Amino acid sequence: MTERTVLTGARVVLPTGVAEGGRVTIEGDRIAEDAPREAKELDLTGHWIVPGFVDIHVHGGGGASFSAGSAEEALTAIRTHRAHGTTTIVASTVTGDLDDLARQAATLAELTEQGDLAGIHFEGPFISAHRCGAHQPELLRDPDPADVRKLVDAARGAARMMTLAPELPGGLESVRLLAEHGVIAAVGHTDSTYEATLEAIEAGATVATHLFNAMPSLLHRAPGPIAALLEDERVTVELINDGTHLHPAALQLAFHQAGADRVAFITDAMGAAGMSDGMYPLGPMRVEVKDGVARIADGPTAGSIAGSTLTLDTAFKRAVTIDRLPVEDAVRALSTTPARLLGLSDRIGTIEPGKDADLVVLDEAFGLVGVMRKGEWLVKPEVR
Repeated sequence: MTERTVLTGARVVLPTGVAEGGRVTIEGDRIAEDAPREAKELDLTGHWIVPGFVDIHVHGGGGASFSAGSAEEALTAIRTHRAHGTTTIVASTVTGDLDDLARQAATLAELTEQGDLAGIHFEGPFISAHRCGAHQPELLRDPDPADVRKLVDAARGAARMMTLAPELPGGLESVRLLAEHGVIAAVGHTDSTYEATLEAIEAGATVATHLFNAMPSLLHRAPGPIAALLEDERVTVELINDGTHLHPAALQLAFHQAGADRVAFITDAMGAAGMSDGMYPLGPMRVEVKDGVARIADGPTAGSIAGSTLTLDTAFKRAVTIDRLPVEDAVRALSTTPARLLGLSDRIGTIEPGKDADLVVLDEAFGLVGVMRKGEWLVKPEVR
């Protein structure tokens, strides 16, 4: 008979709200109905239990990068983020030569097939040179649908999302192609106008890649992509809540306009996540991390912010302690909304019987003390 474990005494964030002194029953790798049966009990009084975090945009961690084309490096990055509560990960690539990206996709597809990843996100090369950020300008190209299809095919069914600039030649056709193949088309690293962004949404784009960053600012006569992406209920907006990428007022604006059901917190983390300051690679580029902030070290984009060193447990804590978001809204933005976006809400994203036992345990101050993935403790809470 499968072993049962019951977590008791904690504040449990459920789809219906916070259950004080709640109980979560684990049977095997799933959350089970609570029933009178022999079980091990773990008293988590004074703690919070929330669903495992879901990161749909992350480039690496633990000194490793998903763009390295190495399964060993990818697994290092995966383990790093899992230890910080991210139980479901979509691996993001960075702009590179198409053949190199195809080779990276083959490696990441294998890890997806093994269940280590939830899929692949291609960020670039089909982005604007005017908003390229930490992407190598000479490797950028227009989103020719044939090239887009090449990367989708290389991912062998593991492609989950592609970020592109829809105003570029072939942009709208590529958005339609992605939608037809069940791949999320994301608007990002773009110089698009308000009107062109609306066209992209009508063509099938459903995500804003790190809203506010790498796109024109919101202006009263030229609202640009930000207004179009915020106002359309079909669009989920990514936010990097690290205190560097966004002013708290911008985050509050996004939540006020879109609501927690349309916000997905992401890390956009590069290899330095979980590591100390120093020099790190990001695709073909060199990044210097100083005081936890990653910037391109040299070349024409030197000084540009190069992703983050964020982990989602830090994003969660910041959301509820600094940004003063309700805990339930933070859970939606870190778990429920991205799970639904990926089409995985039948398995993850909320604490409900029948779903994967992916859980994060937090102390009273919202510091991470435990991580469970599919019923296995990756970080076991130390309780008295």
